[in-house]
Amino acid sequence: MLGFALITLDTSVVNVALPAIGSDLRAGMSGLQWVVDSYTLAFAALLLSSGALADRVGASRAYGAGVVVFTLASAACGLAPGLPGLLAARALQGAAAAVMLPASLALVREAYGDPGRRARAVSLWAAGGTVAVALGPVAGGALTTAWSWRGIFFINLPLGLLALVLLTRVARSARRPAPLDLPGQLTAMTALGALTFAAIEGGAEAWWALGVAVAAFAAFLLIEARRRHPMVPLGLFRNTTVAVAVTAGAANSVAFYGMVFVFSLFFQQVLGLSALGAGLMFLPMTGLLAGVNILSAKVAARYGARLPIVLGQVVGVAGLLGLLTVDADSSRVAQALLLVPLALGAGFSLPPLIAAMMEAVPAERAGTAAGLLNAIRQTAGALAIAVFGSLAARGFDTALPTTLLISAGLLTLTALASLRLPRRGTR
Repeated sequence: MLGFALITLDTSVVNVALPAIGSDLRAGMSGLQWVVDSYTLAFAALLLSSGALADRVGASRAYGAGVVVFTLASAACGLAPGLPGLLAARALQGAAAAVMLPASLALVREAYGDPGRRARAVSLWAAGGTVAVALGPVAGGALTTAWSWRGIFFINLPLGLLALVLLTRVARSARRPAPLDLPGQLTAMTALGALTFAAIEGGAEAWWALGVAVAAFAAFLLIEARRRHPMVPLGLFRNTTVAVAVTAGAANSVAFYGMVFVFSLFFQQVLGLSALGAGLMFLPMTGLLAGVNILSAKVAARYGARLPIVLGQVVGVAGLLGLLTVDADSSRVAQALLLVPLALGAGFSLPPLIAAMMEAVPAERAGTAAGLLNAIRQTAGALAIAVFGSLAARGFDTALPTTLLISAGLLTLTALASLRLPRRGTR
């Protein structure tokens, strides 16, 4: 749970510190986008095969190695003398996080043989991530205001050491044969990196980067279609539930992570709030996530997954349209409260969405499906930050309504697609 919280914290704690990082390291908007996306892209791309790696070396060994690298990379982030060093350390953090995530969940499964106790343990594991999402903006704002933006990375050091101490009490995990798809991994990383570069940097370089992305993606599809043990079994997408879950998960990530990024900058650069003030603006939004997650699970158990999935996305669309009324003259209370429906929608739809996808695939494909869903969600969030950040660089008067309408449009389409899910059950 501590490891999962660390991973999740670093996807949310950085946003409110971005203006301070930009001022200290003389980074423009594209540099700030890369501070977020260098972590997210490495995390997303390596998630596709990190589950197989954990199986090959044993979950406990993979987790320990991931925590060590993550902690050292966090120290490197905090000590970075310039933007290139920070970006390299952030990418290393993301790679370590990709190893830690499936290994941490595998450790939970190994520790509890009884299905009932295992389900409760997985809920606690997931709660660690939810709490980290809620605390991230506030913690990042407080550390940046009271100390420095470097503090948001140094806080990982004692937590990483504590995780390693706790790991010494865990039995060594067995090694299991699991094939690694290195050609698929390399082409996936190339495609994602080139596509994000094109979205962030723009200009003439964007066209060749886009060409590289298309070529790498085509090679990835060809490799996955021909391999005996593909990293991403393309046949999974023939299942309606899997296709809907993946696209809806991506749309939710665009809306949630994209808006947190844009409004973190808006609160500080337009409204003139401190990093702590910006973090507190997100507290009503993120503070409700854990309770909404629990409520959605109860609704799904009683009425099936489709109802909370569709309803959550509809609420998210309403929240995004409500945020169109926000400008520099809006009251701070109104701005903070108008962010709440977006969090309610995401928190209500995502848990049953994940559960529906897990139920729709064979048991032996559950790990692959989980890695695929999380990788696509992280990639969508990274691309949203790339595109929305480029729009914000041109001015918030146009960028704010444009990003809100893009997010609302995507969520509307996936809400309609979610109506194809079965009323009860997910197969």
